[in-house]
Amino acid sequence: MAQVPTPAWIPDREAIDQSNVRRLMATVGVDTYEDLHAWSVADTDAFWQTVIDELDIRFDRNPRSIRGSSDPRHPDWLPDATLNITSSCLDGPHDAPAILHARGGHIETITVGQLRERVAAFSAGFSRAGFSIGDRIAIVMPMTVEAVVAYLGTISAGGVVVSIADSFAPDEIAVRLDLTDPVGIVTQDRSMRLGRSLPMYAKCVEASDLPCVVVSTGAELPLRPTDVAWDEFVATGAVFDPVVSEAGTHTNILFSSGTTGEPKVIPWTQTTPIKAAMDGRFHLDIGSDDVVAWPTNLGWMMGPWLIYASLLNGAAMALFDDAPTTRAFVAFVEEAGVSVLGLVPSIVAAWRGAGTLHGGDWSSVRVLASTGEASNPGDYRWLMEAAGGVPVVEYCGGTEVGGGYLTGTIVQPAVPSRFTTSALGTGVVIVGEDGNASDVGEVYLVPPAMGMSTELIGRDHDDVYYSDLPAGFGPLRRHGDQIAREEGGMFRVLGRVDDTMNLGGIKVSSAELEDVVGAAEGVVECAAIAVSPAEGGPDRLVVFVVVSGESSIDGDALKADMQDRIRTHLNPLFRIHEVVVVDVLPRTASHKVMRRTLRKGFTV
Repeated sequence: MAQVPTPAWIPDREAIDQSNVRRLMATVGVDTYEDLHAWSVADTDAFWQTVIDELDIRFDRNPRSIRGSSDPRHPDWLPDATLNITSSCLDGPHDAPAILHARGGHIETITVGQLRERVAAFSAGFSRAGFSIGDRIAIVMPMTVEAVVAYLGTISAGGVVVSIADSFAPDEIAVRLDLTDPVGIVTQDRSMRLGRSLPMYAKCVEASDLPCVVVSTGAELPLRPTDVAWDEFVATGAVFDPVVSEAGTHTNILFSSGTTGEPKVIPWTQTTPIKAAMDGRFHLDIGSDDVVAWPTNLGWMMGPWLIYASLLNGAAMALFDDAPTTRAFVAFVEEAGVSVLGLVPSIVAAWRGAGTLHGGDWSSVRVLASTGEASNPGDYRWLMEAAGGVPVVEYCGGTEVGGGYLTGTIVQPAVPSRFTTSALGTGVVIVGEDGNASDVGEVYLVPPAMGMSTELIGRDHDDVYYSDLPAGFGPLRRHGDQIAREEGGMFRVLGRVDDTMNLGGIKVSSAELEDVVGAAEGVVECAAIAVSPAEGGPDRLVVFVVVSGESSIDGDALKADMQDRIRTHLNPLFRIHEVVVVDVLPRTASHKVMRRTLRKGFTV
């Protein structure tokens, strides 16, 4: 095992004793975190029953057991139960804060009671518009109060949310709409980013002729006859009366790119929020006195995760709908009294480079968290110090598991860019290239665990996650990351096994990128790879190209052309680090491009 850096934070006795994990240990009757984790994976049913009790999940009809099947691939969570998960989200004290957000230069607080009223109003509008139980509604907008209301309101009405990132270009929005067949779209007229007005409604109109519910930010855009303003859609005086259904009912459809150009379509059920809230409660130590902020949107799993991890734990979420790299966001964290702050590493790198945190008062922040991409150890050691000596809980997971599978806790030392444990309720197995257990290799998850997907829309779920697995380990589930177990049992993520990349916290397949940049003038063929910097940190996008023999290629011009195509047709958040012109791409005997060979031979 490789030696790991020294911890940047070590919990004191008070932090340990007051933590949610310590209270869970007392409930279960174990003395160490290691014993707690061992129990959580050895007695799956008892663990998840304890989690449900801790979260006080409300059922219309109680489950007859935790699992209805002994098949770890299809456990049938909470058989016979009926519920609507929004009831548990909104059952707190009427006057308790639920959302804090910046509006008009000050912080506005929305209480649980007020949020419940707004969710009821949207839910009533859903029914009044003629939508039915089971209908899908796409949400394409930033993480605003209205986005949260539309999300919970759709689920409360018995509908299913289709989560689409607001940063996607119209072509990519259209792809996701075609894959899921929603009956309508919730969006807003525009979004403001660093003082720039960015179209939202116009992108949705270009992507589809579906009717839109449009939130106004003052742009005064003319709407199509099929569309309706938000204020006209919601119904006043509605009663909060969520539609109950079985635990396995779909509530949310999200997307995660695979190795083909078409994204995987992943449904979340009413049990997935229990996993998200469990992670928040025991790994990030979220409680009823906390204010949780995480720059995100509903198109990334961390958007729904934030809603559930906050509300199901009785905490408030803090929403900031502009760029988190600015001093304005730092001021928002201070003014809102954020106590649990989630980030992606690129934000931290920007803060460090620009001195954004200098002079800031983050005395309210007690836990930091990081996910979305690999973090840089130097940046995160700096962050822990700059934030006043608080831990960073590294958090690695995926849409398909409803949260994290590698993470940390506040009862263990925090080592920059390292994970101290697999998540409670989840076991992992590392398999080396020789097919044996190893400290370095491909990681497999041990099912079952609540939150793990059991179906995909349009694809064979079992073929994707359970076919051709290593033998001799018992039941395993494919996840696709390469990890290393280091000294002291800590973990480090080495990257993706397949050709899916993680760029700026968003997964994208090589095929999606190659389809876009391969159309550049003079390009015969290309291969896109993600390269991890030697010093650590987010992956860099490198594109290898073979050009026409008749072409006279200017490398800078080609890179600019490709970047413009990505911005227009895919996602402006994806940035090309380098374009490399080669004579030929390495291929297998079956003519597949060997991207692993390209990665091995390239450093940034």
